[in-house]
Amino acid sequence: MNTAFARVRDFAIDLYNRLPESRWKRAAIFLAVIPVLVLLYVLVLIPFTPSIGDIRKSKSEAPALVMSADGKELAMFKRANRDWVKLADISPNVLAALIATEDRRFYDHHGMDFKRTASAALRTFTGDREGGSTLTQQLARNLYPEEIGRAPTITRKIKEAITALKIEAVYSKPEILETYLNTVPFLYNAFGIEMAARTYFDKSADKLDVLESATLIGMLKGTSYYNPVINPERATQRRNIVLAQMVKHKKLEPAQYEALKKRPLKIDFERQNEPLGPAPHLAQQLRRWLIEWADRKGYNIYSDGLVVRTTIDSRLQAMANQAVERQANALQSLADARRSAWTREMMLEFLRESREYKAARDAGQSDEQAVKQLLADSGFMQSLRADKTRLQAGFLALDPRNGEVRAWVGSRDFAQDQFDHVYMARRQPGSTFKPFVYAAAFESGARATDTFVDQAVEIPMDRAPAWRPTDGTPPSGRTMTLREGLAYSRNTITAQVMQKVGPQRVAGLARAMGVRQSKLDQVMSLALGTSPVTLKEMVASYGTIANGGSYIEPMVVTRVEDRKGAVLEEFRSAAPEPALSAPAALTLLDAMRGTIDFGTGVAIRNRYGIKADVAGKTGTTQDNTDGWFILMHPNLVAGAWVGFNDNRVTMGDSWGQGAHSALPIVGEVFQQSMRTRLVDPNLRFAAPPQEPIGVDALARVNDWFHNLFQQPPEAAQAAPAAPLPDAAQLPDPAQPLPSTGTASAEPTIVVPAIPPDAQRSETVRVMPSERTQPGFSTGPSTSAAPTISITGGTGSSTGSPPPSAGGFEIQGRAAPRPADRPPERPLRSDGSFVLGAPSLGTPSIGPATGNATAAPAPREEHRESAAEPAPQPARGSPSVRFEPAAETSAEPAQ
Repeated sequence: MNTAFARVRDFAIDLYNRLPESRWKRAAIFLAVIPVLVLLYVLVLIPFTPSIGDIRKSKSEAPALVMSADGKELAMFKRANRDWVKLADISPNVLAALIATEDRRFYDHHGMDFKRTASAALRTFTGDREGGSTLTQQLARNLYPEEIGRAPTITRKIKEAITALKIEAVYSKPEILETYLNTVPFLYNAFGIEMAARTYFDKSADKLDVLESATLIGMLKGTSYYNPVINPERATQRRNIVLAQMVKHKKLEPAQYEALKKRPLKIDFERQNEPLGPAPHLAQQLRRWLIEWADRKGYNIYSDGLVVRTTIDSRLQAMANQAVERQANALQSLADARRSAWTREMMLEFLRESREYKAARDAGQSDEQAVKQLLADSGFMQSLRADKTRLQAGFLALDPRNGEVRAWVGSRDFAQDQFDHVYMARRQPGSTFKPFVYAAAFESGARATDTFVDQAVEIPMDRAPAWRPTDGTPPSGRTMTLREGLAYSRNTITAQVMQKVGPQRVAGLARAMGVRQSKLDQVMSLALGTSPVTLKEMVASYGTIANGGSYIEPMVVTRVEDRKGAVLEEFRSAAPEPALSAPAALTLLDAMRGTIDFGTGVAIRNRYGIKADVAGKTGTTQDNTDGWFILMHPNLVAGAWVGFNDNRVTMGDSWGQGAHSALPIVGEVFQQSMRTRLVDPNLRFAAPPQEPIGVDALARVNDWFHNLFQQPPEAAQAAPAAPLPDAAQLPDPAQPLPSTGTASAEPTIVVPAIPPDAQRSETVRVMPSERTQPGFSTGPSTSAAPTISITGGTGSSTGSPPPSAGGFEIQGRAAPRPADRPPERPLRSDGSFVLGAPSLGTPSIGPATGNATAAPAPREEHRESAAEPAPQPARGSPSVRFEPAAETSAEPAQ
């Protein structure tokens, strides 16, 4: 724009230099050329103003709608928080005040009032600045602020005038008034006269009297300066000026004016919040995605009436919202009563991290002065504590058969916390990560009946202290099958399994199954869920288990339609990707049934009365920082996370475990969905139960019998730890090996005693960090499939280890599984969330992230962990996806 103006100016100077020598002739010719130059400049600006087509679209505003799979409205993407009303439904007092004050010759001009413009220019040159815009010009600014701008320049005034002339060519005078009054801003997120009437006077626009109309129209000169809420005196003076203008232009009788101007300003203020809808976190991410999609396709999401069809089930979404709200409110009352969670040291730490403290220090105050000042501010301290101790939760449910998301709850209250705890929050998953360890074992040839001894474990590390994982209860010293070790969530059993399979194999399998954006540290403690992940990744991974080992990328959008129902673009589920062999998936699924039947998730049966074929896993991180629970059904997988935004604040010992904090959310949703038949309780997984009928009762009787003669916990802990081979001794998955063995005899099945307080025994405890395990090769292997020899473990009730240390022994290497190499499509590392694969073609995805070099630091030694990486935006992929908003691109401070 500046270049064009400079060229016109240079042309004018050059033309002036070419004129004849006579001064008067030069002046006359130059004056004649000025209008031509102005006209040329106007013509240059025309392409930079809104087109007639754009103006016609804004004439009939049709915002985009987001619809659920069952036809319910989830969200409406309006340009602003407005409620459009027809001109006939607006009080005549508003129209009279508007025309008398803002544009008294409105019905006489065609977009520009040249007389008023000249008067305003003359006053501005004399130092008394005055606006000369007509209502049509003001409407042009309101409709197209980006194209026209707000800068007080000649260029802006010309563009404004051009747009006003276009509007007059498209709109009639009543239509211009209606559009203007429905688009003008009035503060407090209120756009249009209807929302302004509700906000300031708690009534509709057709009920406004003369005084109320004059007050609102008076705000148009400066909404903040004449705000009747915080500046009532100015608003009253401005109101009386509007009344005087109405008298001047015969819209109000003088006697009425004398009586009205003495009346006080009566405001009935109530802020109007934009409707959030049942899935506000998902809606905000869909808005950003749809804007990008519409820009590529040439549509406007605010005026083209687009309809976005999603996979969300509105009934299940409502159940999830209620469950999250009910459970979070119940836990919040317990958190508020827990004084030990808010120590003085923690309070001062949070205080020094606040914006108010930093502002005080920037103003020159010392640390002591700033702290003393803020401690004396009771309002600030209450707000700080409420913010830091506000419990949060996330919930996600999807159909494992096609990856379609059925319900999405990003936090307990979108108005208080817009941060999405489903897609953006990365937290340690605790014991919900253990299924990946057991999956790697089953994939390597282990069976659910293979046994290990529940004993103290010490795993040597090179150049690092030994790793000693523990449980919430002392080791029992008894032999446990893998199924029972997973069901009771025993860290000692899981650590021994991890030592057999190795962290590289577990990390690769977790990525293949669905943990594709978060970085997984390939260290031994990964088995206990020390690498932060998202709830979306975990639920998608459990969907892989429920789907027989095939990963399907979660999707939300199925198609986009125009206002007439014509399909503009359709999306389908992504192709299944083999991640876990079917036999291993079925074995793992049956083992996870034990968690629900007699393990840490038994409340699903006992408390919620769910008799259907389900499997799942609880999870709790150290000091009850995070509570997790994920439940699988043949046509629904749902998971919940509960915790605080700042992981330095923890939950109580009596209610912070995943079985007590997160399980009730999932349990309530499943209970209601089965009761209303949204989920078929008669469906069963393909995996047949491996345990004989009655083994649960037998286990409990055996437990009671052993407890009669149980040795003291000290004796159990003193049992010598069997020497276990390090994972490095396993064959390198990158090197082909010949077949070297045959299967051994069936292992002995010993029914173990049930550990006391089973629901509290899954807490992850991280000891000193360990070194990185050997590298993990993701290259494909072409070796033949050698046989695997499985040596069954034996043990006794006295706790002495078997000769081979118990459990399975890998003597050969199986044919390469999906965990040993990337799936058919490379793994994503960009943090994007796919809404659905395009109807044509297969989406491409980027390479996986690199491996970590160190274990995460334990919370006992280092409370402030590094900031978790935010999901990175995806570029150039044909998949439909959305990205985190700029203002929430990272998780709240940890």
